[in-house]
Amino acid sequence: MEAGGRLNSRPDKMTGPARMARAFGSSWRGFAAAWRAEEAFRQECLLALIVVPLGLWLGKTGIERVLLVAPMLLVLTVELLNSAVEAIVDRIGTERHPLSGIAKELGSAAVFVAFAILGLTWLLVLLERA
Repeated sequence: MEAGGRLNSRPDKMTGPARMARAFGSSWRGFAAAWRAEEAFRQECLLALIVVPLGLWLGKTGIERVLLVAPMLLVLTVELLNSAVEAIVDRIGTERHPLSGIAKELGSAAVFVAFAILGLTWLLVLLERA
């Protein structure tokens, strides 16, 4: 490590716009892979097509709009991370192992919590108006 806690830079490491372009390409390939391979991600994207515009329309203030939209984006984020965990576990081996099962169940639980945040947020924002 260099002074100040930074890792040494590789001489061939991309910086600036080239690094950003490579990162965007990786992200795009990740979205495409999730869309192709993960039915849950496809279903959540379709739900987002309803929730995001509805949240933007129902929110009376910028804060309400963020509160109604952001949890849906959180669900998508957690689903992507859950899919990554599942892919890693599957890559390690096909044999059943208790830790592999726990890893997958923890990922699923995280998605559930994100959905609970989505539902609770919508409930609280909309009940505030009643």
